[in-house]
Amino acid sequence: MTDAKIRIQQVGKTFISDTREVEALQSVSLDVRPNEFITFVGASGCGKSTLLRIIAGLETLSRGEILLDGNPVDGPGVDRAMVFQHYSLYPWLTVMKNIKFCRQLKVISDTVRGDGDVETASGRADALLSLMGLTNFAEAFPSQLSGGMQQRVAIARALMPKPATLLMDEPFGALDAQTREVMHDLIRHVHKLEKTTILFVTHDVEEAIYLGGRVVLMAPRPGRIDSIYEVPLPAQRDQDMKLSPEFTALKREILTRIRETSGMQTDLDQLAKLTAIAG
Repeated sequence: MTDAKIRIQQVGKTFISDTREVEALQSVSLDVRPNEFITFVGASGCGKSTLLRIIAGLETLSRGEILLDGNPVDGPGVDRAMVFQHYSLYPWLTVMKNIKFCRQLKVISDTVRGDGDVETASGRADALLSLMGLTNFAEAFPSQLSGGMQQRVAIARALMPKPATLLMDEPFGALDAQTREVMHDLIRHVHKLEKTTILFVTHDVEEAIYLGGRVVLMAPRPGRIDSIYEVPLPAQRDQDMKLSPEFTALKREILTRIRETSGMQTDLDQLAKLTAIAG
């Protein structure tokens, strides 16, 4: 693929301690198209979050290369933003100040050079507040918000500098089922409006299918890409699509493969044998 936004080439990661080495990723290769929404699933320990952190520049790789717009990733950059499962908001700042915080640092820097535009930053923050449905909570503090609203603030803050790539590491994992559904439709709306390339890590197969254009299944020990699934759903989606035959068939296929790659199926078979013997 010549027009890849992100090119992951034979990436490996080994964590080294005093007592042992752990190979977290082995020969991971993937091309991500501009404005693509890719979701990653797999059993715990398959390296999903590690890969995301390497793309973000928060972790170094041991082998291989990651290219972003043709340039090697060698650290964090304003062209990428990351949203974590935990909201990581500043409790002493209001919603508006949390959203503008990273931009404020850039505005101060720009002002020194004489090309800063504080009004543009304020306009961007106002637009994000509206997009996230938080206009009436601009002066509230994080402790006064629900979990879903706090995560909306975290997403708005990540979007503030208009990153070309948004990296999301289980951002809805701590939310209840109903709030998650609302956030699913919200992030798909954000993707459409902002035209951002999104890489999204989750343990929830249903979430992965509903959000992604492609689902990447990773296998553990060591972490690697096992399968890639094209999602047979239109770009415009609604919650009722989760009941469609295509959706349920893909969900069943992915869940089966996760059990196979993680050794879970072997464990279940062994348990069934032990239960039969005990009976």
